[in-house]
Amino acid sequence: MVHQQRSQAHLSPSSDTEDIVALLAPRLAHFAGVARTEHVTRAAQEMDVPQSTLSRAMVRLEQDLGVDLFARIGRTVSLTPAGRTFLVSVERALAEIRRAADEVRADADPATGKVAFGFLHTMGSETVPGLIRAFRADHPRVRFSLVQTYGEAMIERLRAGELDLCLTSPVPAAPDLVARRLDEQKLRLVVPADHPLAARKRVRLAEAADEAFVTLEPGYGLRRITDDLCQEAGFKPRIAFEGEEAETLRGLVAAGLGVALLPPPAFPRPGVAELTVTAPRAAREIGVAWLDGHPDTPPVAAFKKFLLSRRGSLLP
Repeated sequence: MVHQQRSQAHLSPSSDTEDIVALLAPRLAHFAGVARTEHVTRAAQEMDVPQSTLSRAMVRLEQDLGVDLFARIGRTVSLTPAGRTFLVSVERALAEIRRAADEVRADADPATGKVAFGFLHTMGSETVPGLIRAFRADHPRVRFSLVQTYGEAMIERLRAGELDLCLTSPVPAAPDLVARRLDEQKLRLVVPADHPLAARKRVRLAEAADEAFVTLEPGYGLRRITDDLCQEAGFKPRIAFEGEEAETLRGLVAAGLGVALLPPPAFPRPGVAELTVTAPRAAREIGVAWLDGHPDTPPVAAFKKFLLSRRGSLLP
């Protein structure tokens, strides 16, 4: 059956999609209510909308679409074939809107809401699990969406609205971010167990100037810190291998493939010696960052307050 076309349509087929949505969206729930009851007066009563307002809204909807959605007999209406086609998509769209509204309300619930939290790979084995365990002692039902990645990627996801907070290093300094220093972590020069320096407890970084280094890839905060410390020690590191995870680098060091500047391991790694660097001072700052001006839901605000309370005692 061919849909009856109205002679005066407000929207042409070439109309911009956003314009169509802006025109139609406010009337979709009204349309679904009338279609469900097939009676304008009853629908108006159920939706607590004046009957005249509802009638005008349906006429305007048909005018905007350029299609008859209802066949009218007094105040009783029935859907045309075009109306039935339209109703299927409208009900699907309204259900999706309800689902989205329920989801964002659930995520913002103070007791059971969600925190999207990003952190460095090196924080994942002990630091972050310990933090979440301590936080959930007072907020047992708050949920977490955890993202474990490197610093630059975390900042990008923070700016994209995919993360609420991130635990990162170096502590970023950018006008669109708020960052707070929480703790400091000493870095060690990790060498193979049979290396000539392995018998030492302390070493100046300049003593490793001729060594091959295994490092994280560019873009990782620890890589930037490694490059800066080596420059401060008077040399440019000769990079033998680049990786994405600190413990993989420890394995490469244990295999005799180079040395590395790394934070302390969660568990001792056989095959390597970990030396304190006396000069230059080898450490990295750990901080929390969030998007400036971004409103916090109650669970995010609570977790942010908890993290800030851990200044100086963040690391195990």
